[in-house]
Amino acid sequence: MTLIDLTRPPRSGRRMDSLPVAIIGAGPIGLAAAANLVERGIPFEIYEAGDTVADSIRQWGHIRLFSPWKHLVDPASGRLLETAGWQHPTDSALPTGAELVDEYLTPLASLPQIAEHTRTGVEVIAVSREGMDRTRTAGRAATPFLLRVRDPEGAQTEISARAVIDASGTFRTPNSLASSGLDPLGLDEVADLITHALPDVLGRDRRLFAGKHTTVVGAGHSAANTLLSLAALASDEPGTRITWAIRNRSAIRVSSSPDDDLAARAKLGGRVDELVAAGVIDVVDRFEIVRLSRRDDRIRIVASRSGELTEYDTDVIVNATGFRPNLAMLREIRLELDDVVEAPRRLAPLIDPNVHSCGTVAPHGFAELEQPEDGFFLAGMKSYGRAPTFLLATGYEQVRSIVAWLGGDAASAAQVQLTLPATGVCSTDLGQGGGCCS
Repeated sequence: MTLIDLTRPPRSGRRMDSLPVAIIGAGPIGLAAAANLVERGIPFEIYEAGDTVADSIRQWGHIRLFSPWKHLVDPASGRLLETAGWQHPTDSALPTGAELVDEYLTPLASLPQIAEHTRTGVEVIAVSREGMDRTRTAGRAATPFLLRVRDPEGAQTEISARAVIDASGTFRTPNSLASSGLDPLGLDEVADLITHALPDVLGRDRRLFAGKHTTVVGAGHSAANTLLSLAALASDEPGTRITWAIRNRSAIRVSSSPDDDLAARAKLGGRVDELVAAGVIDVVDRFEIVRLSRRDDRIRIVASRSGELTEYDTDVIVNATGFRPNLAMLREIRLELDDVVEAPRRLAPLIDPNVHSCGTVAPHGFAELEQPEDGFFLAGMKSYGRAPTFLLATGYEQVRSIVAWLGGDAASAAQVQLTLPATGVCSTDLGQGGGCCS
């Protein structure tokens, strides 16, 4: 085990100190990092691939979160907002994703201290060091980072930074539908009939599902939310059918424990179970997709069930198998990641979903997130790799600690504290998908 010297200040140099910290992603964690940097007077720039801040959350804005407001507002962000006259929403209320964006993230991103340093529609496609690939060591820690970015017109440029906080999340990189982790054969042929997790079944995407047969693949909270929406649609639209395809012998249930402090999440499992028992949702277990092909405007699924091949047709597939980090953009960065969940190696044992639920993750910060690449940090959902146990409050403490370290405050960086709600199991199978919503 590598020991971290928390008394060692960040390395610096005259040019390095003049450069900003680069934040990748303008979601809740990226904006929280910015708020902490504002409080410490450290310059920064945010790069957001989406057209607006919190672009990924907007994609599932119709979903109601199971965490109340008291767990959703970053302390540093709250202080900046309150100084500008913002009022904290009622602690116990459960916002939708859209309300989280409209009532908190958009006002935060609109503060001049943050807005003036945020670039939307700009995708970071690679991170390296100036004049150095990952094999060169001499003088590495004193060499600025190099970020290659692509603007909305497709033009690529390069910018320099003293440190990088990658809070880009994982929503844009879903897990594969196939159990192997590879895309199933024939995927390209039917890609237009497969949707991302958490489609707006009762709103924007209704026409894709009404009167059709939908197969939801995955057994986490994302799958549960979609199944509930499809069941509501089926009661209004004749011919709407729902199949829930899972890879295990029985459904991995989201929490239905009365001890779960997040009551909205505790109800998910029970509601889905009731619909299965009533025959509204047809469960197909031990189902591992092998091949997909097109049959007119439908999908033919070839799958292995208990070692035997079977096939059936469906109109639409919802990929709710969870998410994984985009590591291709970090190929020239020296990373120390767990072999299984692709999280920082010191963090991985604390978030192993076979052991921990969302609420049993120990407080952690700079020491667990530091990489061999001095000054580079994974934060937020991306720091959890493929583990589905992330809560926003955890990410807020991560970036508070990281920013304290970048500011030379080693004592504050080391004093990580976090109070999370007691929870049930978020997911007990890495292959079955992540949860929603923090």
